Amino acid sequence: MLQENIESFNEYHTRNIFLTSMISGAFAGTICDLVFFPVDTLKTRLQSPHGFMKSGGFTRLYQGIVPVMIGTAPSSSIFFITYESMKEFIQPNVPYKYHWMVHMGAATTGEMGACLIRVPVEVIKQRKQALLGDKISSLGLKTLYRGYGTTVLRDVPFVFTQMPLWEYFKLRYKQYMKRECTPFEGAICGAVSVAISSTITTPLDVAKTRIMLASTNADKAEVKIANMFRQIYRENGVRGLFAGFVPRVCGYTVGAILFFGMYEQVKQSCQTVFPYTTSSQ
Repeated sequence: MLQENIESFNEYHTRNIFLTSMISGAFAGTICDLVFFPVDTLKTRLQSPHGFMKSGGFTRLYQGIVPVMIGTAPSSSIFFITYESMKEFIQPNVPYKYHWMVHMGAATTGEMGACLIRVPVEVIKQRKQALLGDKISSLGLKTLYRGYGTTVLRDVPFVFTQMPLWEYFKLRYKQYMKRECTPFEGAICGAVSVAISSTITTPLDVAKTRIMLASTNADKAEVKIANMFRQIYRENGVRGLFAGFVPRVCGYTVGAILFFGMYEQVKQSCQTVFPYTTSSQ
């Protein structure tokens, strides 16, 4: 009987983490992407090899929103289900001083899973943002996943620094205030971590955009990340590697306040419906 009760509790616990993470991640990701999509469009056009004005300038800023609205919820859910589950079940068995490694591992694993959905969505979105006029049916699976490696190379360092910093800032604030962070305070911690992460990874983002916007007939060598870096540097120097820096970093930082604030608030609300005990930070 005891064994059955333990198994029943573990199943209930796992299901509630799954549901809470899925709902919170999907809701926060979708709303944030919808609100800040125009900023993302401007960033893509600044990074486009065709030039800002030829890629649409300040017009049609919501071009490409449909695939994002379809893909954001599942990709955000996958990330947070993986992240929160790994943190919840691995962290209690790891010494406190190594918790940052759990956060890094959980964030990396979650991001690699999320990219399976995010990459084809990003390819379609960015080609529409740059007004390339491709038909989705003409892109092919190879083109849709052409930027997977570069996206992972960009996003893994991003979450590799962002999530542990977010957890660290929340923990330090909690220790200083001697209470739990409110959703808004957690959002500010998230915004600071995103500002740092997005600054570091901007050159990778530029290369990723160029690869996704490359011609569908481009050969494999042309879309290798090393060759893309050389081409960008040859054309515009260091400045080219940081194209779109201001809208990316500012947009991501402000967006993080909305994203993490909503995530924390929805998660808090979900836990009243799907309660589970969280592991210590």
